[in-house]
Amino acid sequence: MTRGRIFAATLLFAALAVPPVARISAQESKRDYLTTLEADKIRDAEQPALRIKLFIEFAADRLKKFHYELARPSSERMRSERLNSLLNAYTGCVDDAAELIDLGRERQDDIRSGIKEMQKRAKEFLPQLEKLAAEGQELALYKDTL
Repeated sequence: MTRGRIFAATLLFAALAVPPVARISAQESKRDYLTTLEADKIRDAEQPALRIKLFIEFAADRLKKFHYELARPSSERMRSERLNSLLNAYTGCVDDAAELIDLGRERQDDIRSGIKEMQKRAKEFLPQLEKLAAEGQELALYKDTL
C-alpha cells in the first residue's frame, strides 16, 4: 500500500470515528482524558510513531472500559456521564493520534509503524462502534457522543 493510500485510509477512519462535535469537546478538555501515568508515557516517547501507538493503545483501553461499563448492570445517576466520558476519551485519543500522523507527515518523520498500528486497530474499532450505533445497549444515554 502506498503512503498516500495509507494516509487516506487513516483520515477516513478518523473522520468516521471522530465527529466534529466530539472533536470540539475533546479539545476543550485539553487531554483530561489521560491519566498522569499515560501523559508521562506520551511525554517520554521520543518518536512520533511511538506516541501514535500509545494514543491508539489508550483509545483501545477506553473502548474496552466503555464495553465493561455498558455490560455492568447499574442504575446509577452518573452512568450516562461515565459512558459519555469514556467515548469522549476514546475520541480524544484517536484524534490526537491522527494529529500526530498529520504532523509526522508534514515533518517527514518515520511514522509507518504508528500508521500500521492505527490501521490494524481501526479494523477492530470500527465494527464495534458501528454495532454500538446500530444496536447498542442503552443507546439513548450515549448516542449524541457516539
